[in-house]
Amino acid sequence: MSNAPVVAAVDGSEDSLRALEWARTEALRHGAALVVAHVLPDSAQLYAARRSSLADPSQPEQYADPVGERVRDILAGAAELPAEVRYDSLEGSVPEALRVSGEEARMLVMGSRGHGGFAALLLGSNSRAVASSAPCPVVVVPHAARSAGADATAGPSAGRVVLGLHAAETADDVVAFAFAEAAARGTTVQVVSAYAIPPAPNMVVDNPFQVIPPEGLADDGDAVPAEREMLRSQTERLEPFRARWPQVPVEQAAVPGDAAERLVTASRSAALVVVGRHHPRRSVGSLMIGSVAHAVLHHAHGPVAVVPTLSDDA
Repeated sequence: MSNAPVVAAVDGSEDSLRALEWARTEALRHGAALVVAHVLPDSAQLYAARRSSLADPSQPEQYADPVGERVRDILAGAAELPAEVRYDSLEGSVPEALRVSGEEARMLVMGSRGHGGFAALLLGSNSRAVASSAPCPVVVVPHAARSAGADATAGPSAGRVVLGLHAAETADDVVAFAFAEAAARGTTVQVVSAYAIPPAPNMVVDNPFQVIPPEGLADDGDAVPAEREMLRSQTERLEPFRARWPQVPVEQAAVPGDAAERLVTASRSAALVVVGRHHPRRSVGSLMIGSVAHAVLHHAHGPVAVVPTLSDDA
């Protein structure tokens, strides 16, 4: 979908306007159109319905849309805009309207919380529902409080695209999305896989997020067997993607413990964290989001892309 637009979902909240800025930059990076999608509140839809039934059908409907006006003002002041920018006013429930809007999209970008959400919640119900059901990758941009502690200049994942990978079960679409995003940014893909077996008792782990290049994997190395096997599986799994994106540097990390925890840690300095939507053992059509994606969405300090299975080869 090389001509597919980047869709930014806005509702006028500060979270959604942060997502709009992220989407604007992303559209420029990919040379894509930017579509700003606003789902009208119920009162606006009711007004439009009444106006349609009472007014002269030959006259256009007039309804004040402060969100649209604010968005246009913000974009008018932007340093640079994509070649094509479109503003869409949508009707219906937010998840369903955005699901339709995302059918032809490169990705759909939204804030972690919108208007009407409780401040204590890390992820709003609409963001969760859209990330669970949209037909395209969904990027959730966290609100300012969650990203305040992020440091984009320090740490092993600084500026990188971080991919959460289960070597045997993560869909090709998820891996391809991470590589394409890294290529567009001119940065590295850091691939993170977790294994459940703890290190040997006599092994001291100075850096639990140790990154090991493929050429460093020797049969007689000091890595525990589970870690070594995980890295070998990663290397095999990534081979076709390295061939397709030879310009993208790749770092591999096999870490003990919980995958979601490691990805949340990486999100403090990563440009983007990429995870698959579904639990690998659930059907592709399931609307149940996987446990790793769920946890990362709720706790990440930076943007998270939740990627569905888009093709039939996964």
